[in-house]
Amino acid sequence: MDQQINQPEPTAVSEPVSRRAVLRAATVSAAAVGAAGMFAAPATAAPAAQSHGRRRVPVDRISIQLYTLRDQLAADLPGTLDALRRIGYRRVEHAGFVGRTAAQFRTALDEAGLRATSGHTGIPQPFDAATWEQALADANVVGCKKIVHPYFGRDASGQAIRDPNVYRALARDLNKAGRMAERAGLDFGYHNHQLEFVPLTDGSTGFDILTGETDPRLVHFELDLYWTWRGAHDPVDVIRANRGRIRQVHVKDLDVEGGFADLGDGLIDFGRIFAHEREAGIEEYIVERDDAGTPPRSPADALDTARVGFDFLASLRY
Repeated sequence: MDQQINQPEPTAVSEPVSRRAVLRAATVSAAAVGAAGMFAAPATAAPAAQSHGRRRVPVDRISIQLYTLRDQLAADLPGTLDALRRIGYRRVEHAGFVGRTAAQFRTALDEAGLRATSGHTGIPQPFDAATWEQALADANVVGCKKIVHPYFGRDASGQAIRDPNVYRALARDLNKAGRMAERAGLDFGYHNHQLEFVPLTDGSTGFDILTGETDPRLVHFELDLYWTWRGAHDPVDVIRANRGRIRQVHVKDLDVEGGFADLGDGLIDFGRIFAHEREAGIEEYIVERDDAGTPPRSPADALDTARVGFDFLASLRY
């Protein structure tokens, strides 16, 4: 990061309140993964206090995952992109091209004054080099600098994967995908959910295997802060164990019942995490909320989420 001001860690009084509160909720979630994957009961914690300091998130590194606005984009692609630009966004992370070709999607972004600096595109399983080559070509047409594998962790029956060999095979495929991305001029990353933190049959976790058996030169991590907490792991601990590899973060908040919340309305102390930005290697802060358009939320709520998220990150001091 290009931040030059060193700030101390949050005080011993404020930090444990945040950490205990969120871990309490996350631990309940982890216990429920094998069943519904959701919270069995609400947590009874007070919202986390945000830290205050002199550091700030650079506005030109704030992005939004367009999955948050999937319904609006499907109904009105140019209007939704224009609304994001008016909120203040300059960059986005795509999750597909909304029924357009890569070239058509790039044109829509250009007309709105936006850049898709990153995109979610799953590597083919089983791995197929020709298919991945086309995905990399599309990413370059759109103008991405990063391409990210978005999801893994459930077997064909929908259960959490517990076999470490499955994760080891994925790690090999991620290395292949990363090597090809490097040749195409792209950085390749992996995005986590809570499933990677489920204990495997050998006592390890999928996240242990993916971080340990992928080449740091070829595979970075896009750490989803919400899902990391839901996997009962503190993002600061994950950063410390993987210095320089957390180049992107998905910034979404956790409510007291384990669901999603707009940024600043939930339990997560983002300032405490971002204080480790240089240690992590963070280059991009990506707003996201997964439940856009899901009742009781309406599709229109997603633009409010986008606005609240941008304003929160732009005003945060830590």
